[in-house]
Formats: sequence, C-alpha cells, structure tokens
Amino acid sequence: MADVEQRYVRPPDHKEFSFGTPQEFVKKFGGKKVITRILIANNGIAAVKCMRSIRKWAYEVFRNDRAFHFIGMVTPEDLKAGAEYIKLADDTVMVLGGANNNNYANVKVIVDTAKRCNADAVWAGWGHASEYPELPAKLLKHDIAFIGPPEKAMWALGDKIASSIVAQTADIPTLPWSGSGLKVEYSERGAGKRLNIPRELCRKGCVESYEEALSAAQKIGFPVMIKASEGGGGKGIRKAESEENFQALFRQVQAEVPGSPIFIMKLAEYARHLEVQIIADMYGNAVSLFGRDCSVQRRHQKIIEEAPCVIAKPEVFRKMEQAAVLN
Repeated sequence: MADVEQRYVRPPDHKEFSFGTPQEFVKKFGGKKVITRILIANNGIAAVKCMRSIRKWAYEVFRNDRAFHFIGMVTPEDLKAGAEYIKLADDTVMVLGGANNNNYANVKVIVDTAKRCNADAVWAGWGHASEYPELPAKLLKHDIAFIGPPEKAMWALGDKIASSIVAQTADIPTLPWSGSGLKVEYSERGAGKRLNIPRELCRKGCVESYEEALSAAQKIGFPVMIKASEGGGGKGIRKAESEENFQALFRQVQAEVPGSPIFIMKLAEYARHLEVQIIADMYGNAVSLFGRDCSVQRRHQKIIEEAPCVIAKPEVFRKMEQAAVLN
C-alpha cells in the first residue's frame, strides 16, 4: 500500500491545533468557503450517519458537537414514521411526499429548499439525487456547496462511455469495445492535471444504428454486451452470443432506455465484479478506501456488496488501487 499512500498528502493532525469555530479552521488551512448550515437532502440511515459523523468530528475539533446546523428535508411519510434523522436535525423543512421524484430525487426541490433555508451546502448522501450532475451544477450557480464530486467529475465517471475513455487515457486496462483507443489530452489547470471529455469524442464510441452496432460486434468478436450508457439497475443491457438474434437485442436496449447513447463491449466471461473505493479533493489528493466485491447479482443488478474484498490476490488488488488513485 505504500505506493498508493504516496499520492495522499496528509494535512497536519487537527489534534495539534485548537479551533473555536469552523471559520478559524477554514482560515488556518486556506479554505475557500465556510460551511456551517447543511441541508440534508436524504432520509433514513443515510441522514443519520451523516449527522452523527459530522457531529463527532466537530466535537473532536471544536469541542462543540453543534458547530454545524443541520436542516432535514422531511416528507409526511417520514414524519408519520417518527424517523430517527428528524430527531437529530436542528431544523426541518417539509417537502412533498410520495415517490422520491417529488422530494429527495427532485433537483429543483432540493435547490429551492437550500435557497429558502439559507444553506451553505447540501449533502445528498447516496441514491436519490446524489449522482445527478445537474444538482451540483445548479447549486454552484447560487453559491451553495455540494458535498460530493463536481458536475464534470460526476458526469465523466457516471457516464459509461466517458468513464471508459478516462480509463483508457490513464492507461488502465479496459475490455475491447466500440470506443477502444479513444483518448484525450491532459490539460494543466489550477492545482494539477485536468481532463475534459468532449461530447463529440464520446459519440465516436457510440453506435447509432443496428448496422453500426453489428459492425462493431463483428470487429470485437462475439459474445458481446449491448449497453445503454444511461442505463442502470439492470436496464439497458443485453448479452449477444451471435449475430442470430443481435438485431432484436439491440432494439430491446434502444426501447428500454429511449434516447440513450449505446455502445458495444466484449463480454467478460467468468468474471468477478470488484470495486475500488476512493476519496479525493479538489486539490488533486486522492486515497484508496480499499474495496468491495459486488459479484452477487441478479439480472445485472447488485444484491450484496462484500467488504473487504478477499477474492483477488493482494498484489492484484493493490494494482487496482494504484490505477484508481495514481491516475
């Protein structure tokens, strides 16, 4: 793990310093924005873990577990259930109930709520709207911080085509696909190297018709996967073992995720789904949080995630961590 840890520049131990307020902390470490009021755009255990963790850290650093003010988004259903996170929040804001498209997955509702309660930042946790690039983009316009990755990083790594191009640019091994060989140039801006993935380049990795898809599949070699870039949760993905029913499978993917770019990728047979978890900041520091085995799936949808990941040999997983962190 030594090579992985070299990329991470550890800040001075906060126990060596004494801070009275978050303002003092931000000034000491040269930060750009003071955050004290946080809108929790999530519910359940996610919201509970967030508030408990931040309050624990606040007590360790400021000797005040109330250094941060939490505002919880609450639906009528949450209120009726007496959800634990409501008791932990300093304030609550009522939002529409029903499906999460009305509340926790609704970007407009989250942004409007953050503006209305004068939040410095929004924490969306996981699920719901946490992976919508639109959310950090719209919050930025109102000078509200998003506690998570910025819009461009979220889009580049959340989009299956863009993320494959990022991996190829960083010389990370990838399966043969319809965009094999596509790379972009690093640009030096701000704190370090940056990547900009032009949408025109992404389109080169796509197949826009059955004929293009079949040609790509023939070049890659069957069996292949037909994948919708905007698919997920087991949707927009089909395995094609030959040309015999390729057209029908391609049409199914088109119909399942309408309007999504589609690409073709070589099927990885007898494979495991292993993930490396990383955390990074805006200054180029990154560190591995180890990983997990997500191989237990049904219809291409993860059911169980196991950690730590023990199926891979230590040296193999170490290379995966290095590829994730150092690139």
